[in-house]
Amino acid sequence: MNEQLATLEQTAAAAAGAATSELDLQQVKARFLGRKGELTAIMKGMGSLPAEQRPLFGALANEVKDRLEVLFEGRCEELRAAELQRRLTAERLDVTLPGRRLRHGSKHPVSQVTEEIVAIFAALGFGVAEGPEVERDFYNFEALNIPRDHPARDMQDTFYVSDDVVLRTHTSPVQVRTMLKQAPPVRVVAPGTVYRRDSDITHSPMFHQIEGFLVDRQVSFGDLKGILTTFINEYFGSGTGVRFRPSFFPFTEPSAEVDIQCVICGGTGCRVCKQSGWLEILGSGMIDPQVFKAVGYDPEVYTGFAFGMGIERIAMLKYGVNDLRLFFENDLRFLRQF
Repeated sequence: MNEQLATLEQTAAAAAGAATSELDLQQVKARFLGRKGELTAIMKGMGSLPAEQRPLFGALANEVKDRLEVLFEGRCEELRAAELQRRLTAERLDVTLPGRRLRHGSKHPVSQVTEEIVAIFAALGFGVAEGPEVERDFYNFEALNIPRDHPARDMQDTFYVSDDVVLRTHTSPVQVRTMLKQAPPVRVVAPGTVYRRDSDITHSPMFHQIEGFLVDRQVSFGDLKGILTTFINEYFGSGTGVRFRPSFFPFTEPSAEVDIQCVICGGTGCRVCKQSGWLEILGSGMIDPQVFKAVGYDPEVYTGFAFGMGIERIAMLKYGVNDLRLFFENDLRFLRQF
């Protein structure tokens, strides 16, 4: 049996040396020193020895076990050191390599156009105001001279939260809120998100507008034309043709829609402008006296004008985009162009 112990020790040492990982070594250790291992099997045969030999054999078996324990522990440290060295070699960094540039995002084209428009009007002396997107009926309709039976109140156009609360259909409520807080003179633009029940390649249920208005003594329609013509020439280029067409809006009188010479064909006629040579970009007019009465301004003393435009519409003209929905789909291939 002493020979069996010697053979077991030699075999275990050879198996430990051949192990290539900690997991392999654990399996080798279990094979030889586990509760059901080979050393345990040899120890079970100790009962066949004469009584006087059993203590000597037991002591020898314990010495073999202790030597194997030390052997396995040492081999385990070797394997751990080898694995660490392998990982250090595989994962090391070359600090002399140039750094990797982080990809920076950019502003959405609608945000870019908004900032450009605001900057032009700021240079003309206009401040900036904002208001809530969930709006009371008074600010969105009543104060803007839109009575209860007006078609703009139809459920097909307006998202109603309740009978008296809506998702604002335009940024004009900011005009009312500003005038209620501030006495004339007032010169403000109000960009923001608006909502209407409409959706196709040129309409979206959520889109962006920018409202502008100016109130003071002796403000005329000529002032409105001058401000808008200056804006158009600044934004679309000097010499861009501008025309004002009579129109109707409940909160302005007289009212006009503003067209610019087609930026695609230069006014010669194309598919975009439907061969007319002109593109509509905004609505405008002199603020109706009824609006002044709603906010406590004296219409006999003050006059003013207002205008509003869809920001996506301006962006589509500037960048030649033919589908409004592209601005909301968040396709990176589209957005990276801006």
